[in-house]
Amino acid sequence: MKYVDEFRDPEKARMLVAEINTITEQLGITQQRPLQLMEFCGGHTHTIFRYGIEQMLPKAIELIHGPGCPVCVLPMGRVDDCVTLAERPNVIFTTFGDAMRVPGSKKSLLQAKADGADIRMVYSPLDALNLARKHQEKEVIFFALGFETTMPSTALTVLQAEQDNINNFSLFCNHITTVPTIKAILDSPDMKIDGFLAPGHVSMVVGARPFDFVAETYEKPIVVTGFEPLDILQSIWMLLKQLSEKRHDVENQYARIVPENGNEPAMDALTKVFELREFFEWRGLGSIDHSGVKMRDAYAAYDAEQKFTVPNLKIADPKSCQCGEVLKGVIRPWECKVFGTQCNPETPMGALMVSTEGACAAYYNFGNLNELLQKKEAVNA
Repeated sequence: MKYVDEFRDPEKARMLVAEINTITEQLGITQQRPLQLMEFCGGHTHTIFRYGIEQMLPKAIELIHGPGCPVCVLPMGRVDDCVTLAERPNVIFTTFGDAMRVPGSKKSLLQAKADGADIRMVYSPLDALNLARKHQEKEVIFFALGFETTMPSTALTVLQAEQDNINNFSLFCNHITTVPTIKAILDSPDMKIDGFLAPGHVSMVVGARPFDFVAETYEKPIVVTGFEPLDILQSIWMLLKQLSEKRHDVENQYARIVPENGNEPAMDALTKVFELREFFEWRGLGSIDHSGVKMRDAYAAYDAEQKFTVPNLKIADPKSCQCGEVLKGVIRPWECKVFGTQCNPETPMGALMVSTEGACAAYYNFGNLNELLQKKEAVNA
């Protein structure tokens, strides 16, 4: 297939759904113990909702929405650190747009901007570096976040800053890693995941091999998945085929983009600039060993955490906000007590309602809100 509309062909979708129904019946899966498949990436979640994929599937298949939204898993204390850095005198703080409205314990970056901090939305770390070139009298800090997908562009920007001898540029590094997170989910006693849709964009950088442990150690099937509707349906079919054949392998549905061994130049850049942290705090998942990266000592001059004082406080989410349970797949977004009422896109209490990849935003924007709120009332009654 060459064109995007071919990945949205209704007839091909009907054929895949028919195959999925057939295998589900052959496996004898019932609604009493549904088959639970986790799509790790928030991009997958939004495709599932935008195209009504969940409604196409048999009731015996349950899609669990994972923590693959880097803005969503950022703990509240790190947002507070961002605000502290942004409110320093003589600082231009730069960030991607979906991080602007994530609530901290006192305010979001957007509120800090309204209070007078020089906070600017950028589309890439290179935009931030260009600001540093233009404003050499200022310290320009880039809020670096994301999984392995965005790490290479950040690393290459640091290397460019070094090459151009730009000394007023630094990162507040919050990049996180995929593999330890999946392992933490699999080790959780609350989880009963039967298979995984692996993140396609991350795999574009790291390849498919890092997910071997899911199949070999935990004996779960996993399929690297693209982001179009037919990608999702084909990957679900591939997972069911594995289960029906009693296999647990790593398969690459997104082979048109994802190389088996990843992108070597991208991996070389991020390996040169970053090293693993001993541990990193995640919203809802707690502290996960080696799940984040930091700047290597050789690039300390570009590390905002070493150039400036950062409080690095641990702040718990509001008790009424259940982002953590949603991120772990323990509850659906609509089961949260504040979903759609106190927490909505206009007045978000948690990051999952803010981010373009957040599960709560997907349910709110693409689900039947009245029906979901009725379900919530019934559950909480």
